[in-house]
Amino acid sequence: MRIFGKVRHRPSASWRQATDRAFTLIGDGRYEDAGALLTRAADLEPWLSESWFNLALLHKFRHDWEQARAAGLRAVALLDRESGAPDWWNVGIAATALQDWPLARRAWQAYGLKVPGEAAGNGEPVGMELGSAAVRLSPEGEAEVVWGRRLDPARMEVLSIPLPSSGRRWGEVVLHDGVPHGERVTAAGPSYPVFDEIELWAPSPVPTWVVLLEAATEADRDALEQLASDAGFAAEDWSSSVRLLCRTCSESAMPSGEGDGEHLDPHDHSEPGHPGPLGHRTTGSGSLWVPERECGIAAPAGLVRGLLDGWVADSPDSREWRDLEEVC
Repeated sequence: MRIFGKVRHRPSASWRQATDRAFTLIGDGRYEDAGALLTRAADLEPWLSESWFNLALLHKFRHDWEQARAAGLRAVALLDRESGAPDWWNVGIAATALQDWPLARRAWQAYGLKVPGEAAGNGEPVGMELGSAAVRLSPEGEAEVVWGRRLDPARMEVLSIPLPSSGRRWGEVVLHDGVPHGERVTAAGPSYPVFDEIELWAPSPVPTWVVLLEAATEADRDALEQLASDAGFAAEDWSSSVRLLCRTCSESAMPSGEGDGEHLDPHDHSEPGHPGPLGHRTTGSGSLWVPERECGIAAPAGLVRGLLDGWVADSPDSREWRDLEEVC
């Protein structure tokens, strides 16, 4: 097969050695050294789409989106198949990071995804309706898996209230990688992929608060979460929605937490009333109810106390709050 006058062939031994060594260096976080080797590989075999795909991948790891877009476009120009190539997915991520919406739309369509015709005023694709998923914040650090709504193949709006250690807030939009790294399985049957965060795409102006509640029943707790939701914000009972998982468990297929027991699986390393930092369940009921709850609230400073006072006023005999603190 001839591409731009060149015969497509297997990469040379020198190309393979440089590429293999580069990915070893990438695994060690030595991106500069890896970049020199991958550039050399591209010089050796400029007619291979893999040469430019690998460079695009490296630039993605470095969050150098201009270079990732440029290398990605060179890779797709050399493809010998029309759709489904991961090269297009990387182009889509880079274009999304740069808000290059025409290219992002083209990339997703070339990959084989349906992109609705409508777009926002700035050209941003809307209405892709990809559903819910989970995203692992700070995957290389103290990783925390939270729930969100997929806006498109590379972005997710965070709908859980992340713990303050993550540095993330409810309502933020994060750029995420394309390959799921684990999944969460519900008792009803559906499973949801877990994607790794790449970087923050759009910050949220809504601060995160932590407060100690005295909620006599689960219904009392639920009432606060509903009150916050009705106001357009969020409250989450961290005492039951958050569990500590080891990394191996977090990156596997795990039950999402439908509350059908004190411990849903042997990999849950938390205890009732003592949340861990790494994963949010979808719901938080259980057989043992502890009235004192640690609750996260995402709401503006001018509203949060009013929400809590209104919650107590609706049932003063069964509800109290104290120790409100802004944490993120």
